[in-house]
Amino acid sequence: MKKMLLFFFFFANNLLLAGCWDRTEVNDVTLITGVGIDKKNENTIELTAEIYIPKALGAGGGGGGGSGGSPPETIIRSGKGKTIADAISNLQEKIPREVFWGHTKVIVIGEKLAKAGIREPLDFLARTPQTRLRSNVFVAKGKAKDIMALLPPLESSSSEVLREIAASKVLMDITLKDVLQMLSGDAQAAAVPMVTIDPAAKGLEPLQTVSYINQTAIFKRDKMIGQISDKLTRGVLWTRNEIKQATVTIKSKEGKGNVSYRLLRANTELIPEIKYGKWKMKVKVITEDDIILNGTDLDLTTPKFTQMLQKDLEKDLKYRISQTLEKVQKELKVDILGFSEEFHRKYPQEWKKAKKDWDEIFPSVEVTFDMKATVRRPGLSTTPQGLPEDEVKKK
Repeated sequence: MKKMLLFFFFFANNLLLAGCWDRTEVNDVTLITGVGIDKKNENTIELTAEIYIPKALGAGGGGGGGSGGSPPETIIRSGKGKTIADAISNLQEKIPREVFWGHTKVIVIGEKLAKAGIREPLDFLARTPQTRLRSNVFVAKGKAKDIMALLPPLESSSSEVLREIAASKVLMDITLKDVLQMLSGDAQAAAVPMVTIDPAAKGLEPLQTVSYINQTAIFKRDKMIGQISDKLTRGVLWTRNEIKQATVTIKSKEGKGNVSYRLLRANTELIPEIKYGKWKMKVKVITEDDIILNGTDLDLTTPKFTQMLQKDLEKDLKYRISQTLEKVQKELKVDILGFSEEFHRKYPQEWKKAKKDWDEIFPSVEVTFDMKATVRRPGLSTTPQGLPEDEVKKK
């Protein structure tokens, strides 16, 4: 019995003594918060890393990006190589601490690399254990290095600006996991937000500015084949049931003025049909909105005018999605709308036979619409502001 107790004593003591002998302290690693990947020339990849400076956490001032006299919270370092793996090794040679990628918030791909093909960088990122699949992915208009080097006036770093933009849900919020899934999906196509540099305000240094999303890069397999505007991007979001925020302004024919709506909630359903060899897709949209501006002379509490505004909203939404289809389906001929997944789900046998020909089938899919818009509230004020009561139309 004594031997047994003695054994357990030594066993428990060894567990306590083990501690965290192999743990890595934050001061022993280099935390990468953002990364830009560029194709410098035919044989060279340039990787630009945004590195977090731990000591900046206790510094005073709190200015973003090093503006306002405060020390910067991040620094930029670059590495070059034949592949992204070589570029990272070259970067590590210039940094005394071990590089750690587990805190990477954003990945920015240069336009030249995006057009040449991103298969190798994606393969590396997918295989590396430290890679965060939730990192937001962007394509730079020009060089990714230029985006990463910006010193934003308000936020702490360029990657933080991009992360905040993605979190706002105004346009596309795409992660590394999303890109990998889209490019390996039925359509082998992806849509990635495209960022450009906003010129610096007068009196500021050229780098003291931010990047913003104004387009969406369209990929077929691993190559960027074109881009669409922010307006058409919203049409994609509507079609894919990913719209989260929207303000729509429509000119009213009856009231001779503008009415602005704020989206409350929306739901889009894609309903596929294959009939007599014809592939069809119905886009069914249900949306609820509030009126946030009434520039007409209409009393919007009148049922007649409310119904008219709802019809106007339905027509406008149909037009927006139709314009997106014209560009994506007819011109670019790339299925970033999710049509292939819906046909695959509902008609697995037909899809199995047609999958290899989807690039030819997709542009000819007949699309119909079923729109239902509801105006929930006209706002706190029920009548137009600045108009005498006798000039307001109530019927």
